Order: sequence, then C-alpha cells, then structure tokens
Amino acid sequence: MKRKDLLNTNDIWNAMITLIGEYGYSTENKVLNETFIVFQYYSELESGGHEILFTWFSQHIEKVGITIYLQELINILEKIGAHDYALIEKNYGEEMWRKFVALENGEIEENEFYRVIEKADNEYNKLNGKLGELLEPYFMRIHTDLMDVVED
Repeated sequence: MKRKDLLNTNDIWNAMITLIGEYGYSTENKVLNETFIVFQYYSELESGGHEILFTWFSQHIEKVGITIYLQELINILEKIGAHDYALIEKNYGEEMWRKFVALENGEIEENEFYRVIEKADNEYNKLNGKLGELLEPYFMRIHTDLMDVVED
C-alpha cells in the first residue's frame, strides 16, 4: 500500500478492515491473528451481541476450543487496554458458550441461554463504544507490521 493512501486515521482504519476482511484465521502471524480476533469480537458485538459472535465464529471456537479462544481474546483485549471487556469475557464467556452449544443441541430452553447473554451484552453496552476508541490507536500502531507500506 502506498503511504499517500494512508494519510490519516480513517485511511488506516479502512485499510486495516480491508486486510482483516481478506484474512482467514491462521496461526502463522500472531499479530494478524490477534487483530482478526479482536476486530471480529468488536464487529459482532456491535452488530448483534454475543449471540451473533457465537453464531458467526462457532466453527473457529469449536476447532480451537472455548478455553483457547477466550485466552486469545482476553489476552488481546488486555493488550490494547480493554480491561473492562476482558472482564466480561472472563466472567461470562465459558458459560455463554456452554449455553449456546446446549441451545443448539436442543438441551435447554432459549430463556436460559438469553439470561446469561443479556447480562454480558448489557455490561458490554454500558461501556459505550470504548472498544472502538481503543482499537483505533492499536490499528495505528500495528498497521505497518501487517501491510507493506511504500513511499510514493
């Protein structure tokens, strides 16, 4: 990417989102993996909460296991200073996943699942978009690690 196309935070944000959108989770690039996980978390929670996150990311979570997924998510949240968000996942992550799987398997009623999802989503929403504010400077710091930026 040319430096002239990355003149401000909006340009870098958009370039990072494009990069993440073209990326499939892999273990080869740790920074890209972290960026992918935290941005997917942010995107899905902003668009529909934990239920949407689990729906769209369930294959990945099933592949690596909920414990590994939550460790990766919590680590990157803490790394960018999103400690309140990490705490939500520490408090509710495993329980939400167990309820999600149980609901998918017809083992529980919906209201049992939504009881825990609503608690976590309400705590997320009380933070008023602070995660987006933390992601922006993180993207600014790492974009040159993930993109080849050439001078004009």
